[in-house]
Amino acid sequence: MEYDILIKNGRVMDGSGNPWYKADVAVKGDKIEAIGDLSKATKVIDAKNNIVAPGFIDIHSHSDMPILIDPRGLSKIHQGVTTEVIGQCGNSAAPMYPSVKEYREKYGRSSLPDNFQLDWTTMKDYMDRIDRQGAGLNIAPVVGHGTVRMHVLSHENREPTESELKEMRKLVAEAMTDGAWGMSTGLIYPPSVYGKAPEIIELTKEIAKHGGIYFSHIRGEGATLLDAVEEACEIGKAAGAPIQIAHFKASGKPYWGKTKESLALVEKYRDMGVDVTFDQYPYIASSTGLTALLPHWAHEGGAEKMLEHLNDPETRKKIKGELRLNYGPDKILVTKAKNNPQYTGKNLQEIGEMMNKNPIDAMFDLLVMENTQVPSVMFGMNEEDVRRVMQSPYGMVGSDGSAICPEGIWKEMKPHPRLYGTFPRVLGHYVREGVISLQEALRKMTSAPAQRIRLNDRGFLREGYKADITVFDPATIKDEATFTDSQQYASGIPYVLVNGVPVIEKGKYTGALPGKTLRKA
Repeated sequence: MEYDILIKNGRVMDGSGNPWYKADVAVKGDKIEAIGDLSKATKVIDAKNNIVAPGFIDIHSHSDMPILIDPRGLSKIHQGVTTEVIGQCGNSAAPMYPSVKEYREKYGRSSLPDNFQLDWTTMKDYMDRIDRQGAGLNIAPVVGHGTVRMHVLSHENREPTESELKEMRKLVAEAMTDGAWGMSTGLIYPPSVYGKAPEIIELTKEIAKHGGIYFSHIRGEGATLLDAVEEACEIGKAAGAPIQIAHFKASGKPYWGKTKESLALVEKYRDMGVDVTFDQYPYIASSTGLTALLPHWAHEGGAEKMLEHLNDPETRKKIKGELRLNYGPDKILVTKAKNNPQYTGKNLQEIGEMMNKNPIDAMFDLLVMENTQVPSVMFGMNEEDVRRVMQSPYGMVGSDGSAICPEGIWKEMKPHPRLYGTFPRVLGHYVREGVISLQEALRKMTSAPAQRIRLNDRGFLREGYKADITVFDPATIKDEATFTDSQQYASGIPYVLVNGVPVIEKGKYTGALPGKTLRKA
């Protein structure tokens, strides 16, 4: 038989956690046709001295809007990522009925091009749009609890009535029927934060009916860390759904080292028969909007009410006394200020000096000037915790970042380097430092996330599986992105195939858009 593509002379690591072995990998159409000592192909890729691996699966991504803005997904495919699980932290692109669409038009435009059309309603509509445009990698969406709650309760901080809960269940069921892989919560972000455990259990029961996963950004990763991990496990246990805890960490210096106890909690629940796992990004800084630092009551009523609070001197004083702040202003870096680009890449201490104001007042003023939309990077974690979490067998690699590029709307951004470097950083820095073995790192990027969401035809190099393949040099793979110069593509990854089509060839993007939306049956 003649194959479409033959990858020769490489060391195959199949994603299982086993050591490499020498073999050729043959691709025909969108599938792996054969593995062994092979010959005859239309196209031959010489993988000498390289590892041939399954394409990486980013189990925690926020590319919901970016993949529509620029379907190439360049910052991710240059990392070897071939599939992203999106809709995380309680916020998904769909569903989007009129009330949520109106809110996004008013308060979400700073992250969108001027001509961008919010033209979908259901999860199916959204996935159909991706497939019409094409994509550089595969997209597997989950539905956001915060998005669902906003449709029914807007930004009200109260429990739903029985009829409101019924409507929320209906929206979740609709998304799951359309092909979503589960539901996510963002339990530090309004309006998801207003949802109590009984509400979330009822919605999680709905996803469990469809074989879905409960993805949780838990209710705090500092002082409330252990209670929050326990809550997530109890929700999954009560609903009968597997649990995936997002970006597992301990945030804020007083809580460094708490990962010993939080990892022990995961072990305890697994021993009880509760199917809980987690993902992690390999950095000591997180990234979120500055509004996450405000007390939850300041979010009630949405962005319009928040702006009223920030413009009222007495209410502003009250907010200042209740900030959810675990680190100093010099540890909080603004990554984009659309209306005030002079503050992009500056920390709050520097911005305060530029405004000749207290850093917190400067932050409040910036939120007002930017219509509440100010993304940031916050340095609040400890390297020892990062390494400890990475060594757990229950973890996976997730970027918690979007697929972007240093062009267009993102050109002037200074984003978290995880958007460009997560997977190469693990394979380069942490593997070569001896923190984790190469085969274990690859398992956490391939078969583990595939198994977690029950993606049964990806995540391994096996005959009959989809031909998502990443070829990299274990000696040179490197995250080039840094906190001061973050928009740099990774190096040491010469070839990436998505559904049997090269998207990276000799380190360069090919122009192909072979990615698809992956819909849960």
